[in-house]
Amino acid sequence: MNKIKAFIDQRGLGSFLILAALILVVFPLAMDIFRLNLVGKYLTYGFVAIGLVMCWGYGGVLSLGQGVFFGLGGYAMAMFLKLEASDPISTKIQSTPGIPDFMDWNQLTALPLWWAPFKYLPFALIAVLLVPTLLAFVISFAMFKRRVGGVYFAIITQAVALILSVLIIGQQGYTGGVNGITDLKTLLGWDIRTNSAKYILYFANAALLLGCIYLCLWVQKSKLGTLLLAMRDKEDRVRFSGYDVSMFKVFAFCLAAMLSAIGGAMFTLQVGFMSPSFVGIVPSIEMVIFAAVGGRMSLIGAVYGALLVNFGKTYFSESFPDLWLFLMASLFIGVVMAFPNGLAGVYASHVKPWLARRKATQIRSQALAVPPADSAPQTEEAEIPGLIRAT
Repeated sequence: MNKIKAFIDQRGLGSFLILAALILVVFPLAMDIFRLNLVGKYLTYGFVAIGLVMCWGYGGVLSLGQGVFFGLGGYAMAMFLKLEASDPISTKIQSTPGIPDFMDWNQLTALPLWWAPFKYLPFALIAVLLVPTLLAFVISFAMFKRRVGGVYFAIITQAVALILSVLIIGQQGYTGGVNGITDLKTLLGWDIRTNSAKYILYFANAALLLGCIYLCLWVQKSKLGTLLLAMRDKEDRVRFSGYDVSMFKVFAFCLAAMLSAIGGAMFTLQVGFMSPSFVGIVPSIEMVIFAAVGGRMSLIGAVYGALLVNFGKTYFSESFPDLWLFLMASLFIGVVMAFPNGLAGVYASHVKPWLARRKATQIRSQALAVPPADSAPQTEEAEIPGLIRAT
């Protein structure tokens, strides 16, 4: 038992295990399937939040366009699911059976060539990972090699988010337009709308999120994580040491893009649709708020931030439909102003020292309560050394 505790303390896995217990045990036992499905949707944003921790918190690269990669991953999965739902039998009432309904509405008579490979799940899964990562590589390589960074890079990512959302809405016949890709029913013949499927998808989503967190923890504790921190704080010093700073930034940005895309794919499976409303500037800024509220230097805190902010949106919109936007704005501003380092900063600066003091107090009280072994009460003869000799 002591070895296990020492291993957890050495690896810093205490908060990781608490989060795992919360989302794998507590939430499923305490919530009905409707609320649990909502939490599963919130956890998909956790992928974006931990990606921003690696990109922004550790790499010093602020991206205001993570909705682009979240949306691309979601659309790649939605395209596969939509093609499976658009078989000739299910679409026999259309003018052109065998193609998605929004293509038929826009007078397309054949499936576009670039849609055809998405009939196969392995290709769709590869596209979820590679398409957003390649786009992130092109953007970041072009910018960082020319030493474009800081606020200029953030504005460029916003521009990319705006361009992609306008493109998706404008190409309605190929992307579903403003409505997105909807009416997603099955995954390889398995109905994803049933309660049992929602439970399975929730646990798969949670396990995948925990796996990504562990991967990021490993990166943080490696030499690469140390270099990312050094690059964030003293970029010129790292460059003068012989390292290619631009490629480290490219790596951090691509890692964040890939994590966001995984979240988008899981969002599509959890919710059953994908639309351009998750791609634009506003959702991208909200994703940054998740990391800011949770703590941009803490992977676990970022997940809690995503849960808290989205729970606040749901609660305020249900309880105060006329005021919920103002309440959410107050929550964002209040948390950022009162706790600049987020929830994780509050834990590190207040809760953790208090727990340490309490533990030290308990140890001292136990030490005072138990007398030492060599301080046993002496007999009356021991108190008068000459008594035995005199007798």
